This record gives sequence, C-alpha cells and structure tokens, in this order.
Amino acid sequence: MRQDDAVNTFGGWGVVPVVVIGDADTTGGLCQALVAGGMPWAEITLRTPAGLEAIRIASSIDGFTAGAGTVLTAQQAEEAIDAGAEFIVSPGLSAEVVRVALSAGVAVVPGVATGTEIIAASDLGLRLVKFFPAGQAGGPAGLRALSEPFGAMSFMPTGGVSPSNLVEYLGISGVAAVGGSWIAPAALLAEAQFTEIEERARAARTIVTTRTPTCHR
Repeated sequence: MRQDDAVNTFGGWGVVPVVVIGDADTTGGLCQALVAGGMPWAEITLRTPAGLEAIRIASSIDGFTAGAGTVLTAQQAEEAIDAGAEFIVSPGLSAEVVRVALSAGVAVVPGVATGTEIIAASDLGLRLVKFFPAGQAGGPAGLRALSEPFGAMSFMPTGGVSPSNLVEYLGISGVAAVGGSWIAPAALLAEAQFTEIEERARAARTIVTTRTPTCHR
C-alpha cells in the first residue's frame, strides 16, 4: 500500500483489527475468519516473537492485507516489510521508522497524542496518524478537540475503542478508521475461537457500511 493511498484505503476499511498473536500457527485460522467476516486485513503487532512469522503467513494469503503494528525501530520496520507487511503502525512518532517505510513505498501510520506530534507527522509528509492511546488521551471528545485545528490530517483512534463507542468515533470528521483489539483478542486466538472472531468482524463491518458518511480528509 502506498502512502498516498492510505487515507482512502483505511477509510474504506473503517475498522482495522489489531492482533497480538502468541502462536503463528493460529494465523491461518485468524485470516480465514476475518475474510469470512468481511475484513481481509489486519494489523499484526510485533509484541510477541511470533509477530513476524504471522505477518509472513498472512501476507502469503491471496487477497489478504497484512500490516505490522507496535513497530518501534527502523530495524523492526525493515524486518516487517521484508516479511510482507503492506503498512506499518507505531504507538509513537519515529522519524526513522517513517523514513524506512516511505523509502520502501509502504504506508506508515505513527501514533500521536498531541498537536506537536501531529505537526511533526505533517512535516514528514503524512496525512494519516494513529491517535493513541485514544481512551486515555481524551476519548472521542479529546480527539474531536485535537483534530479541529488540523484539517489536512486524518486519524485512526486506537486504544479503548469498542463496540460501545465505535459509532461515536467513526462519526468524527477526520476519522478514517479505528483500530480495534476487541475483534480478535488474544484469549479468542488462544482458544481458536475463529467463529466468534468472524462474527465480531462481520458485526463491525455492518456498523461501518451502514454509518452516516462523514468528511474524511
């Protein structure tokens, strides 16, 4: 995914499953469940040793878009891209991570929580950032207030997003998508509860496809 396509692509998705995979062998079942639920994409975090292998497996599945999350260093970004990650997501803003991704022609979505960080991301040429941790950084009201001065920037709130506030987040002008760990939490993956993951993905997609359109930047 090219950086120029990120806003439109994420905006079309609406919800990005954020997944922590402890056992790479569960990746195939996870991807099948997400595809069946209408979400052939996921942010697979590098929080476990299985993360890179899971990205390799997911990226090899025809029609599935795998991204890497919790990317903290330039080396991790390089390794994730080599593993097949089509987008990079970070909990913070690292200029080196951004440069690695952009040099490879891969979209990157760094985490921000302040106006200063949004300006820094804009200076790096980005138009989509991750508002993180959304719940602790003010929730929908905090994001609404923070985003108002930055009309050229789009946001992906992540952290504390759930079915109970999904519609509110998606209704904020400038929100392209949300990141959600509730769709495929570690407990469901550990128990191979793929039918439940499929149902959660389908429910989230129903909300996205039936929402009132907002102005995405």
